[in-house]
Amino acid sequence: MIYTFTDFGAEGPYMGQMRAVLHADAPGIPVIDLMTDAPAFDPRVSSYLLAAVTDALPDGGVCLAVVDPGVGSSRAPVILRANERWFVGPDNGLFEMVARRSESTIEWWEITHVPDRLSATFHGRDLFAPVAAKLAVGGRAAVETIAIPVQPDRDPYREWADDLAEVIYIDGYGNCMLGLRWSSLRDDFEIVGPAGGIALARTFSDVPKGESLCYENAMGLAEIAVNGDNAAGKLGLEIGSKTPVRKLSG
Repeated sequence: MIYTFTDFGAEGPYMGQMRAVLHADAPGIPVIDLMTDAPAFDPRVSSYLLAAVTDALPDGGVCLAVVDPGVGSSRAPVILRANERWFVGPDNGLFEMVARRSESTIEWWEITHVPDRLSATFHGRDLFAPVAAKLAVGGRAAVETIAIPVQPDRDPYREWADDLAEVIYIDGYGNCMLGLRWSSLRDDFEIVGPAGGIALARTFSDVPKGESLCYENAMGLAEIAVNGDNAAGKLGLEIGSKTPVRKLSG
């Protein structure tokens, strides 16, 4: 299958036009919109989100990921092979956490495919979608015809934390997903929000209605919620809000 991860939003022509290319170039292969509302213009924060939401997917498949504020600039178009999956998109840090956390050997290619039409501002449709379709149809055999092996410069991203103590996504309920893998958090801690420490719980009903909680979400990340209410609105959280981890004793 092909699954998409973008900051395009569901409205407007962008997702539809990109999906139309995928259907034309890879007929019969399912296309699943994994996310259309990744943090806009922010490959760094989106990198943590991409790694989390793709980790639970079945092996195989092609992830067409586009959060690309530098579209049309000198940033390279790349293919990444990690965790038995293909990733296609811009080399701007978006794939950093996927590559860093991969349990398999990672491989990189720079895309050399030149489409018949390449607009300056919509590489998702004109370049990345055709390449993703070719990979979905031809797999590894297709790579040699559309890309060359490279070792991208990872230095710009070395200072990015392995886990990010910030809000990286807010869902329709106002729940705030953090860039912290629950497994990275040691015992005896609490997450600190704008109003102070937030109680740890297993699920929403473990705290009274209207009370905030921090729990391990379905993708293995720490998440802040308010039972029966909008955590982002009630606690004053937004994308990029800092959520430090505080040790409770010792």
